[in-house]
Amino acid sequence: MTPLSLAAFAGAMFLLAITPGPGVFATVARALASGFAHASVVVMGIVIGDLVFLLLAIHGLAAVADLLGELFVLVKYLGAGYLLWLGLRLWCNDDVATGATPIQEISWFANLSSGLLITLGNPKVILFYLGFLPAFVDLANLDTADAAIIAGIVSLVLAATMLGYAYAGSRARRLFQSHETKRILNRASGSVMIATGAVLATRA
Repeated sequence: MTPLSLAAFAGAMFLLAITPGPGVFATVARALASGFAHASVVVMGIVIGDLVFLLLAIHGLAAVADLLGELFVLVKYLGAGYLLWLGLRLWCNDDVATGATPIQEISWFANLSSGLLITLGNPKVILFYLGFLPAFVDLANLDTADAAIIAGIVSLVLAATMLGYAYAGSRARRLFQSHETKRILNRASGSVMIATGAVLATRA
């Protein structure tokens, strides 16, 4: 692997990460509802999901996708249903405290799981690793060191980009501290999650 191919892959990874999609929408929604800390756990789940696909790509994602095609569909619908459930919880939440204390109505595990399921059920991520990764990396001749470097690039670029979205959302949240405004933010964030879940469920 050459520095040029690694740089090209990092650029493609950045474009994948920065393009608005289910992961971006869910991250921003969590940041608006509960702040940066909760959104960063969602990002952690998203990164773990991408690393799962990276490992599958290295070991033959196409074959695994054919073998587990129905499982990918199941995961997609699980992720969509989970987002719908989280969105409804946010929409119905009326226990909105004033001040900057993050809302605790959704656990860290739920945040992590939502990020993971969003990625595992996102067709865009599957197609990226199926179609674009082999254009930058010779998977047949990939050694352990190269795989570790690629995993580092995926983790760094994806985490930095998504945390940027999370930070922007949390900063916007701090501008609105009244009880009524936070209720509106909760319902807006819940609506985004519900819409994201619906899109995830209906995309091919």
